[in-house]
Amino acid sequence: MSEKLSSQEIVELTAKYTYGTWRKQKGWKPLHIVDAEGCYFTDGSGKRYLDFSSQLMCSTLGHKNQAVIKSIGEQAQKLAYVAPGFATDVRVELSKLLLEVLPAGLEKFFFTTSGTEANEAAFKIARMYTGKTKIISRYRSYHGSTMGAIAATGDPRRWAMEPAGKIPGVIFAPEVNCYKCPLLHTYPGCGIACVEYINHMIENEGDVAAVIIEPIVGTNGILIPPDEYLPRLREICDKHNVLMIADEVMTGWGRTGTWFAVDHWNVKPDILVTAKGITAAYVPLGLCATTMKIASFFDENFFSHGHTYEAHPITLAPAIAAIGELKRMNLVERAKEMEGYLKEKLNALKPKHPSIGDVRGKGLFWAVDLVKNQTTREPFNTKNDKVNGVQTLVEKVAAEMMKNGVYLQAWISHFVIAPPLIISKEEIDIGIAALDSALVIADAQVVA
Repeated sequence: MSEKLSSQEIVELTAKYTYGTWRKQKGWKPLHIVDAEGCYFTDGSGKRYLDFSSQLMCSTLGHKNQAVIKSIGEQAQKLAYVAPGFATDVRVELSKLLLEVLPAGLEKFFFTTSGTEANEAAFKIARMYTGKTKIISRYRSYHGSTMGAIAATGDPRRWAMEPAGKIPGVIFAPEVNCYKCPLLHTYPGCGIACVEYINHMIENEGDVAAVIIEPIVGTNGILIPPDEYLPRLREICDKHNVLMIADEVMTGWGRTGTWFAVDHWNVKPDILVTAKGITAAYVPLGLCATTMKIASFFDENFFSHGHTYEAHPITLAPAIAAIGELKRMNLVERAKEMEGYLKEKLNALKPKHPSIGDVRGKGLFWAVDLVKNQTTREPFNTKNDKVNGVQTLVEKVAAEMMKNGVYLQAWISHFVIAPPLIISKEEIDIGIAALDSALVIADAQVVA
């Protein structure tokens, strides 16, 4: 048995031998985490932190949910692995459950081990099915880190991969952002110009296989579309025989107060991609779900895609358990019920802090934008700051919150507030109090 290492040694060896993602490596000192339970995790010194962003917006059930943990062990004892060319009990059981909770019409499934891989599958399926090549994405978006998925990502994580990362056929549309419209329009009264521009793109590009959207943009700002947006996009896709791909990696599994974000607008995509909360992040699993209309194409045409770990039994069993826990605890409905409380608490911060530009969200999925000036809405930092390794102001605020025992995701100029769906009002109060206190750092930098 190896010698027990100190917490400091664990940190040093982690930084020495492994890569820290989406950052410069120099100076990386990852916090040593040794335990997690409920809405909290614990570091090597014994300090506890409220997980106010569900890690990477994925720990929907919180930590140490016993039903999910038990399912992993039981499946490992029963059948730890078999190649995806075989049928298994667990594969059928999960498939039947998915038919109950997914938007109606999504009835054929390809299982992966991440949202990234699920998006890669969606792109391949769309191109094979339509015989067309182009994919329309949007600028404020994130769809994954592999070459196809990063090429369809609009945020600066794509830049380092270009030109190779910009695979032929991916083009970008303006995002929907009513707080700071990229087309300089104002809602209402804009005619939803951002979605009409996608119609214009399809008419002028030709050869468009699919449009991929996060129904509510995740990492890049929790951007909520107007009610007309998704229904109109569905009409546009139908008009041009273009597939609609809904990337619900973050927004699925009750996060926004419905099983999936598209349910808010009763819009049914042709392909839905999800991951993260499907197992509450206990085991890596992604899903690419399609209609039977798409699936029937492959009855007589070669399905040219696959993975060694596709439909891996140990990834599927915890999804069954996680869905069961979401139902047992009524967490989808609870996220909707808790929305009002979290919204009230966040909006109460705005008049106190001149650095807050906007507060927006649905369910337990919220963003707080920080700005230099509330009138001009100019952010403190830019995309270039992020890729150049400049510590952003939101990161400074988040670091102060960590000192006070609250973990919050920060990205360029906003925070992503997405606690576990089991969070209590008292725990929300703790998170809000830490944010309230730390925002004085940003307030001091406001330009009148």
